[in-house]
Amino acid sequence: MTLKDKLTVLAFPSTAKPPTTADPAQLAKAIAALKEALESEIRTPAPASLAQETPPESFSPIGTPNARPVKSAGRVEVAAGAVTPPDAPALKDARTDALTRRITAIHLPQFAMERWLRWCTQHSQRPPEDLPIALASEGAHGPVVYAINRAATAAGVHIGARIVDMRALCPTLRVEYADIGGDQAALGRLMLWMRRWCPWTAVDGAAGLVLDTTGSDHLFGGEAMMLRDMEARLAGLGLSASLATAPTHGAAWALSRSGAVRDICTPAELIARMNALPVRSLRIDGATVQLLQRLGLKTVGDLATVPRISLARRFSRAGLAQNPLMRLDQMLGRLAEPISASEEPPRFIVQANLPKAVQDPTPHLPALCDALCAQMATSGFGARRICVTVFRTDGEVREISVATAQASRDATHLRKLFDDKLEKIDPGFGFDLITLAATVIEKLNLQQSRLDGESETGAALAQMIDRLSARLGAKMITRPRPHPSHIPERAEVWATALHAPTTAQSPALKRPIKLFEHPEEVRVLYAVPEGPPAQFVWRRITHRVVRFEGPERIAPEWWRDMPGTRLRDYYIVESQTARRFWLYREGVLGDQRGNTPRWFVHGVFA
Repeated sequence: MTLKDKLTVLAFPSTAKPPTTADPAQLAKAIAALKEALESEIRTPAPASLAQETPPESFSPIGTPNARPVKSAGRVEVAAGAVTPPDAPALKDARTDALTRRITAIHLPQFAMERWLRWCTQHSQRPPEDLPIALASEGAHGPVVYAINRAATAAGVHIGARIVDMRALCPTLRVEYADIGGDQAALGRLMLWMRRWCPWTAVDGAAGLVLDTTGSDHLFGGEAMMLRDMEARLAGLGLSASLATAPTHGAAWALSRSGAVRDICTPAELIARMNALPVRSLRIDGATVQLLQRLGLKTVGDLATVPRISLARRFSRAGLAQNPLMRLDQMLGRLAEPISASEEPPRFIVQANLPKAVQDPTPHLPALCDALCAQMATSGFGARRICVTVFRTDGEVREISVATAQASRDATHLRKLFDDKLEKIDPGFGFDLITLAATVIEKLNLQQSRLDGESETGAALAQMIDRLSARLGAKMITRPRPHPSHIPERAEVWATALHAPTTAQSPALKRPIKLFEHPEEVRVLYAVPEGPPAQFVWRRITHRVVRFEGPERIAPEWWRDMPGTRLRDYYIVESQTARRFWLYREGVLGDQRGNTPRWFVHGVFA
């Protein structure tokens, strides 16, 4: 388009006649106004920097939405990001809160090979260092390289290649099959062992860990000292690791694989540090990386300078691993990415850092119980289950847990529950960290209910149940619990005594003090066919009925009983010896569910 095309063309009626004369002053003003309009239209100021450039699109070059909203529909709007102005207070507060977190990523590039070499060393089969070794896994066209050692790397072997091709390249290559399932299980155990630094840990891919270390670094002298301690302890396990701490998970992941040694990134330098990293640092798959490189986008900064709306249209239907825009938002803190731990960390937990490895945690348990109960007392909670965890020096974790019948924060009682239980912990080569956590808690408000100062109703019985269960086993100590059923023998079940007793409303109907587990059949003499017996024989003794009460009809549970189950008519009868029995007749005459009804004794009254 030329400048002539941009001039405004006014259509005059054909009947209109041009003026014959014109005022020179007004003509000069019109020419000056037209000239100024043309100059302002073609004027394009040269950008001094990337931050000062304002493109015509609705999104800024670094992906921050402008003040003008974009009317888009479907997934394009979601992929393009929010349309809130960047200077909005809500967005600023959310962005600031997101960047206050501290996420630590740990990359273990040689985890599979180092674990295999460790197994060989334990079985006295460690190969020489100069022998090329590759661990293979099944691929689409035969076995492929899953992990290699340093000698294989020097020989030109690379991960992902076919084994037949690498053997042609390196004839001395030794091939062993990888234990992928065992590697994942070992990585999961290592993830639990990493909780010695913070409670939120999770597995990050096939050879990585991620930790939410927000507020934990001051316990170890700062982030630099904490990363150094992590690296040293992992090196003691024979694992080579690269670590990084950043405000977001994506930034920490990128720096742990492409940054410096024990890299630390602050929120102020996040964007500048991320712009220099390659696009593979966005945690996208290889096909997407290759596509971006073909487009000339080799770094994160190159991707950020591209108008966002055009990329949003291209990747609107892509998943998370194929969407560089969503990964970029996660990296820069614009899109939330919480760490999903395998289990929620306990609310009340104390630990003991030991100067050297020990074999027995018993001497340290009283102080831990006192500290844990003090924490719970401050918040008004009691423990229903507590767990002792020891972190061994060889990277393993062992734990022992005990439960209580009711919420308690009696330090002496909780400590006694671990008697003869800590011996079951396998200390290995020793452990240098012990934690005591209340994994199940309940509200515990102490109220004095007796003049002698007793504050917890039923505390003595509950403590006795705790000690017996800890000594004999929880399944060996049981007590009855009500069960929702109108059948008498099913209305109560025996359950573990550690379970909290369920308070059920007492039935308005009379029930015997002793109920037989299996009703006992009796021989009866009828007074009337539909009434109670006049006399019955039970356990070879004849009882004559002098009084009775009833009947109480109880129907079978159709959703549980077999078809053809007969109903019951219960009677409370009193014999000539003043003994009271609970009898029932099974079925009635003419119900077409059996022959003559039978009589049973189901219980006796006091």
